[in-house]
Amino acid sequence: MPLTFLPTVQHRDVIVVLGDQRLLKPRMLSRTIWRASFRSTRAPSFKTDIARDGAVTHYPRPRHCLLAVCWRHGEISANIAGTPTAVFSTVFAQAFAMYIQDYVNSQDRHGQTSEKSRDHESLRVVHACNHRSRAQPYKASYHHLTCAVIHFALSQDPLFNGTVIDECIMWFSSSLFLLAATVSAQYSAPPANHSSSLGPDENGKYEISAEGIRGLFIPYGASISNLFVKGRDGKERDIVLGFDTAADYEGEVHPHFGGVPGRYANRIKNSSFVIDGTEYQVLPNENNNNNTLHGGPDGWDYRNFTVVAHTEDSITFSIVDPDGKEGFPGEVVSYVTYSMAPNTWNIKISALATTKKTPIMLTNHAYWNLDGFANPEDATALNHTFYLPYSGQRVGVDGILIPDGTILPNEKYSVNDFWSAPKKIGANMTAPELYGNCGTNCTGYDNCYIVNRDQNGPYDWRTSGPVASLSSEWSGIKLDIWTDQQAFQMYSCPGQDGTIPLKSTQGLEGRSAVVPKNGCVVMEVQDWIDAINQPEWQREKKQIFGPGGPSFSLEASYVFSTMS
Repeated sequence: MPLTFLPTVQHRDVIVVLGDQRLLKPRMLSRTIWRASFRSTRAPSFKTDIARDGAVTHYPRPRHCLLAVCWRHGEISANIAGTPTAVFSTVFAQAFAMYIQDYVNSQDRHGQTSEKSRDHESLRVVHACNHRSRAQPYKASYHHLTCAVIHFALSQDPLFNGTVIDECIMWFSSSLFLLAATVSAQYSAPPANHSSSLGPDENGKYEISAEGIRGLFIPYGASISNLFVKGRDGKERDIVLGFDTAADYEGEVHPHFGGVPGRYANRIKNSSFVIDGTEYQVLPNENNNNNTLHGGPDGWDYRNFTVVAHTEDSITFSIVDPDGKEGFPGEVVSYVTYSMAPNTWNIKISALATTKKTPIMLTNHAYWNLDGFANPEDATALNHTFYLPYSGQRVGVDGILIPDGTILPNEKYSVNDFWSAPKKIGANMTAPELYGNCGTNCTGYDNCYIVNRDQNGPYDWRTSGPVASLSSEWSGIKLDIWTDQQAFQMYSCPGQDGTIPLKSTQGLEGRSAVVPKNGCVVMEVQDWIDAINQPEWQREKKQIFGPGGPSFSLEASYVFSTMS
């Protein structure tokens, strides 16, 4: 797949040459001319000279070239004939140096650089930090460096947009992508171009922020733990559920608070599915073990992710889900990037199946209360106004919320009509037809609504309008959700029973500090639920992924405003 990058950049740069799967050993021969010499146990030599004037000299390229990194001051030309090439900016260069130094400080206190055996190939890097007069040689494991190099460039570098990043991720070989998940154990220092105060706070949470918004995240489940925005009165309110500290999540049986459930979100009928004629059984964890919910008993949002990158306005987590975990076939590597823009929380999730075809459907499972549980008249979210302008249909389900193969109309003025006009979530709570709407003996909502934007022809999700809106008249906070996904699960929290505590940042003095029944609303952007067991829906390209094919991708923006 062709990659399109800027050919020349006028400041400190990094040039990255991408090939296939053989590990290499670059070596610097000069400080004024950066020359990388590559050798493999199974491939001929390959050299690239990058002179101070930006000229590039070409040498025969080995078939097994994987990655070469050269970095210097001045202008670098990225035209290496026949080789996909990328030029990254100062953000990447400085972060790369910091990651290398941190690794060396933790692994090689005495500065020794003894060679490993040829059977365990390594990467030797020499770099000149900023304007230092001498080069400093560092030796580091290839497996521990590549993740920081590649991922930080893709997620943080200002030269690239989301489309190019997607192309990069799809192009990288499986073995290269696998390296990403090892970064956490080696690199605890923040990138050099950011404040040294970045990192977890005393509660184990990582903060990112922008004008009008700030959020706190934890590695456990790649979860959002706090989200602060201001209401009409100018007070900052924490509007998502969670716990006060990161340690509170582990060991708790919590209802998927703010995490990324995976590798397959929502429910799987009979805990089984068929791919290419082979039936797979995954671990059940719901309804007396009759089905699988959110990836199984040890789904992604009950595991610790790796913090790959953390800046003032973004954080990226990664996870490797092994072949056979919870019964799913093949290995999956995933990145979750949360970023902040003015009054906006952005989500980007990518996942790659590296060894076998497997189902992948991901989402974020945040619980919302736009009043921060501080409304003195109503502690629930039933007073919130909800709108689904594209959702005139929903997935039909049985009494345990397993899709039955039907697509049902949300008739105008019915309890599931949130498309013809905005209405309060609690508007129909006494309607007889709402009983059983969220499962047997359940009154409320736990429904997958179809997002039907195709009726208007080709569309760009970034400009076609939000797929959902939620607002509170009391706080004045309004949330518009924009996404590229084609379904939307809404859960009105009828299962909450007052046993889960609020955070210290929430609630009202004098009132019980717990989450009451209907005290929240979950809004999950995703695809059609359990479509892997409904082949007639023809969602295979959206939910089944394998090596050599496209990666799973999800994007969403949560845009906040204040109502007058």
